Amino acid sequence: MPKTYTITAENARVIREAMDKKENQRFYKRLLAVALRGEGKSNGEIAEITGFNGKYVSQLVSLYCRLGLSNLASDGRKGGNHRNMSDDEEREFLESFRKKAEKGQIITVKEMTAAYYKKLGKSCNKEIYYLLHKHGWRKIMPRGKHPKRATAEEIESSKKLTNNSKNCALSTVSTRGEFA
Repeated sequence: MPKTYTITAENARVIREAMDKKENQRFYKRLLAVALRGEGKSNGEIAEITGFNGKYVSQLVSLYCRLGLSNLASDGRKGGNHRNMSDDEEREFLESFRKKAEKGQIITVKEMTAAYYKKLGKSCNKEIYYLLHKHGWRKIMPRGKHPKRATAEEIESSKKLTNNSKNCALSTVSTRGEFA
């Protein structure tokens, strides 16, 4: 059975005071959920008021009881813009590979990743794929075999027919349509 946490009315009052100071809407709603729990509401009622799932309300209460008020502020998200180069630097980096491609040379992601690593000085596992996608590059590779390739039996029978026709004498057709 899960451990239940209780929040006193005094804790709810302290949380309400903290709610007045906060401008972040997400943090405010988390505080509201915990304060309502301290005021005697059930997880289901709090879920209807805040729009959170009942399990999430329980997690917030648990987090507050274990770690305190300050830990409700962070939601574990990280920022989204973790680019290593500006757009101009990315274009400049890809330009050398574009020139090779226009000359008909084969370019592999492995060599691009090595160059990217050399330029940045740190590893970049999947970042190269995001970079290529962003700038409109796509994967092109030769097929292993032609999709309409003949079977081994057809190839062997064709060889037999070709060998037999070499032994036959060819006759030419005259201009009047007669054989010579």
